[in-house]
Amino acid sequence: MDVSSKYASWHHPYKPAREFSKRVAYFSMEFGITQGLKIYSGGLGFLAGSHMRSAHDLKQNAIGIGMLWKYGYYDQGRAEDQSMQVQRIEKQYNFLEDTGIEVRVTINDNPDVRVRAYVLKPETFGTVQIYLLTTDLPENDYLSRTITDQLYDPNVETRISQNIVLGIGGAKVVQALGGADIYHLNEGHGLPAFYYLKDQGVDPSGMVFTTHTPEEGGNVVRNGYHLNTRGFFGRKLPAPELQKELVGENLNYTVAAIRHAKKANAVSRLHGEVARGMWRPYGLDKKISHITNAQHPGFWTDQELKKAFQKENAKAFRKRKAVLKKDLFELVLDQTGKLFDPEVLTIVWARRFAGYKRADLLLHDFPRFTELIRKSDRPLQIIWAGKPYPKDYHAINIFNRLVQVSREFPNLAVLTGYEMALSKKLKCGSDIWLNTPRITREASGTSGMTAAMNGSLNLTANDGWIPEFGRHRENAFVLPEADVRQPVSVQDELDSQHLYQMLENEVIPLYYEDPDAWTDMVFRGYEDVVPAFSSDRMAAQYYRELYNA
Repeated sequence: MDVSSKYASWHHPYKPAREFSKRVAYFSMEFGITQGLKIYSGGLGFLAGSHMRSAHDLKQNAIGIGMLWKYGYYDQGRAEDQSMQVQRIEKQYNFLEDTGIEVRVTINDNPDVRVRAYVLKPETFGTVQIYLLTTDLPENDYLSRTITDQLYDPNVETRISQNIVLGIGGAKVVQALGGADIYHLNEGHGLPAFYYLKDQGVDPSGMVFTTHTPEEGGNVVRNGYHLNTRGFFGRKLPAPELQKELVGENLNYTVAAIRHAKKANAVSRLHGEVARGMWRPYGLDKKISHITNAQHPGFWTDQELKKAFQKENAKAFRKRKAVLKKDLFELVLDQTGKLFDPEVLTIVWARRFAGYKRADLLLHDFPRFTELIRKSDRPLQIIWAGKPYPKDYHAINIFNRLVQVSREFPNLAVLTGYEMALSKKLKCGSDIWLNTPRITREASGTSGMTAAMNGSLNLTANDGWIPEFGRHRENAFVLPEADVRQPVSVQDELDSQHLYQMLENEVIPLYYEDPDAWTDMVFRGYEDVVPAFSSDRMAAQYYRELYNA
């Protein structure tokens, strides 16, 4: 093994702070570090990126363990009719360093799948070092080389292989570095690590787990007997041992991870309540606390807006906001041929497209929506952006419907290429950040945090992190809660009516009739989001409540 890299062993360019001295290996399937390093899809990646930045800022003794995706997630383009088109383009990075660390994992009957670790060094983007794993090596067979091709591969067998590479491969890389005190899994993607580490004699006190979603897709269930043949557990488990891990014939990744972990956490206070309710039938509720998600203000906040907030200078804020709106609208013009007006109230809905997030809730009562956006005395501009999962045809259909509707109106736009740069531009250039998930379905949500850091007011369902932040008409516009026991169709109807009413009677009048009161709300939103929802708070809290506890 080539050990010429100083990052071939556990190393930091600083002496870790005493309260953060435990060695922590932070496993995540995705990291959103910068636009050009395309190893992320959305919220989980943005969160992990902010966590790694704050870990560096606080001089924590932590590292990241992730995957070096050859094609990233996917590149979002347009077909000839402007509908969404999935594009896959090979990525190359000259700033990653080969550590010389190469480990082997068993997948199916192949005990010799090679996994190589590259490192993103701290000085590159101001994070703790992140080790990125690849199987795209000439020594591997063709199928093995493709395991690390794309993030969230739709093929089930490939996904299982990715779990093994991240979990067991990642754990072996950490061992090659000298080992960790704490192995922290984010979601069940790296679950095989816990089984491997247990067999290596690692004490359960060294394993912690974060659940990031109540959604079925984020709590994977696979046939346990099949996983056992694939090498998921690091060895072939005897039938009695395997059965202890299963519910019926299936392995629930989240259940298994919580069982094996010393502690587990949800990612907001409300999500903690939901998660404890979900996993109480398995006797796991007492293990689950909550640590609310957060984002890195230094990375996400426009620095001139920050100065205006700190000096409480409303004039400077408005001047800068107008510039940022114009900047965003240049992109709208480029992509859609539409010229938006910086003086007009601009609403943005932008995040991962998923059915429960309801990107199209505004269109629920289409005649009422049409009436709203056609008013010339108090006009609106609306922008949608986000990436559906490429095999989520329902979400893609919603995206394409919005494209078609937007073609009929000059003040509606749908943008493609939703990645970190566009996300920041939308938060900086919006007046309203629209957040419309069905209640209890959004574990936390972080886009509204970074929107508030950039002077955009949240118009939002009272879900995820919002109950810890939102005060209606003080720092946000918070929709009344629908009864979650009602059928989904009834919830959608009620929520859409409340949304129209709030826009018509509160949001639009305030923007156009009392700009000073609007700006006061914006400033209060900034004061309430920083530092309470800063990733420095979050990263320190993880050490205090999960790692050192």
